[in-house]
Amino acid sequence: MTAGPAKRIKVVLVEDSEVVRMGLTALLGTEPRLQIVGEAGSVAVGIETCTRVRPDVVLLDLRLPDGTGFEACRQILKLLPDTRVLILTSAVSDAMVDEAIRSGAHGYLLKEIDGRGLISAIRDVAAGKSILDPAVTARVMQIVKSGGTGRDALASLSPQERRVLALIAEGCTNKEVGVKLGLSEKTVKNYLSTVFEKLHVSRRAEAAVIYAQEKIR
Repeated sequence: MTAGPAKRIKVVLVEDSEVVRMGLTALLGTEPRLQIVGEAGSVAVGIETCTRVRPDVVLLDLRLPDGTGFEACRQILKLLPDTRVLILTSAVSDAMVDEAIRSGAHGYLLKEIDGRGLISAIRDVAAGKSILDPAVTARVMQIVKSGGTGRDALASLSPQERRVLALIAEGCTNKEVGVKLGLSEKTVKNYLSTVFEKLHVSRRAEAAVIYAQEKIR
């Protein structure tokens, strides 16, 4: 019995520039595993579109005419907690990266990324991974460092919690961590909850950066 075709990843574009949306549609249309199911040029239309089509991934700009991508991200995830949000913007600052993480975004990319990299990032985010542009990672590390979390917090982790965190930092999904460590996905989630609590963070990206920061010291 042959396996059926892989499920396509449903994507919604929220970007105020029609020209950019057209370019993204053309680019992502070259990848058969992706399907553009909606697009919007504002926060309000973006939230309405996502609620209606229930995408797997939202490609979201931060600068929109009726608000910010942060607002859109919070509202979309409140209504659709299983949807993944990937920020794609031309601007980056410590404050913007910090706000994006606090808003629940699962990735932050700059528009300078090439087409192959963007397609790969969308697929990775849909699979449960967190994605940060290299230029953004350094800023997240500084934010985490200034927050006072680091070596002492990591020292409080059990050996198994450190193993889970190390795999998360490598970009593994909960399922992949479970396979590598012989744990159920639910058990991995429980370990992550404890890790987040001990590190005083709420996102995988923050925890991964703390681990990476201490590892290179």
